Amino acid sequence: MWSRIAFIAVLIVIFGSLLTYSQLQHEPLKVSGYIEAQDIRLGSRVGGRVAEVLADEGDMVKQGQVLVRLEPFDLNELLAAAKAETDDKQALLEKLKTGYRPEEIAQAKSQVDELAARLEMLVNGPRKQEIDAARAELQMASSQLELAQSNYKREKEVFEKGAGTQEKFDRVADLLREAESNSVVRENNLSLLVEGTRKEEIAQARASLAKATEEYNLMKSGFRKEDIAQAEAAVAAAKANVAAIEKRIDELSVTAPTDAIVEALELEPGDLMPPNAPMLTLIDPKTLWVRAYVPENHLNIQLGQKLPVTVDSYDQEFQGEITFIARNAEFTPNNVQTPEERSKQVFRIKVTLLDGLDQLRSGMAADVWLEPRK
Repeated sequence: MWSRIAFIAVLIVIFGSLLTYSQLQHEPLKVSGYIEAQDIRLGSRVGGRVAEVLADEGDMVKQGQVLVRLEPFDLNELLAAAKAETDDKQALLEKLKTGYRPEEIAQAKSQVDELAARLEMLVNGPRKQEIDAARAELQMASSQLELAQSNYKREKEVFEKGAGTQEKFDRVADLLREAESNSVVRENNLSLLVEGTRKEEIAQARASLAKATEEYNLMKSGFRKEDIAQAEAAVAAAKANVAAIEKRIDELSVTAPTDAIVEALELEPGDLMPPNAPMLTLIDPKTLWVRAYVPENHLNIQLGQKLPVTVDSYDQEFQGEITFIARNAEFTPNNVQTPEERSKQVFRIKVTLLDGLDQLRSGMAADVWLEPRK
């Protein structure tokens, strides 16, 4: 009897000691959260019909690898037209910069010399020898006229007496009219030579010479700076148009911006995609972090602090670094009045994992230990 009582007493003492020990033990503080990764949503600024899908969900893709290719539609034709327009404007610019050819300038100079010589001839008027020759021709014509008049008078008298023929009389009359006309022409020629060149002709010749001289000077000076600047601006605009179309063509190929894993991809060739719409989602496996929430009364942490991280899938610790601490509290009212309410405030933190990137996965539950584990 007494032995049973003693045994029960010993058990009570042992259980009491264990209970007291467990109550005195302090479990290290931890906060729980989930592992997250950087999602990259890819799309195209131009959109269009899907021509090829070159990746599958779960694929590990390399930076620059083409994942989806869209049909170009009319972009290639637009690019060819834009390049042709650029070449045309570039050729015009080169022409303006080079100026006129030496042959064109020499031709303009010859035109100036020709018009200057003609003006000088008009200003100087007829030469004395030309006037003397015209007078001599007039005298000859006058003599021929007198002879024709004499013959006509004599033949007329004979014809009127009935001794001459009609044919001979007509021939003499024709010679008289011809002599009269020739005399008038010679007299007018002499008058024009004596009077000299008309003022209107001289003025017209001066104007023609001035115009040709200006054209010649313009050719020597080349094109204006403003024209060249305008042509340069046109070339720049044409090149910018080409670059814009080339950029749109580049957007037809959706490439991986970094080494990543294809997380979501639901496309088939022939699908139509609007511009700027996500086509697929990548996950960057090189950056993983734990999103967790720390109570206000345990906010004695700082950026850059190293903390151990554990997950249920592995019986090991992973190293993490605090890279973000929220400035604003969550899950509680903005204004709190009591210490009990203040203890309920939590602040979001981001703990970036420094190792285990090849083992851990996005979505795993994880514990961040704010105090060293025993």
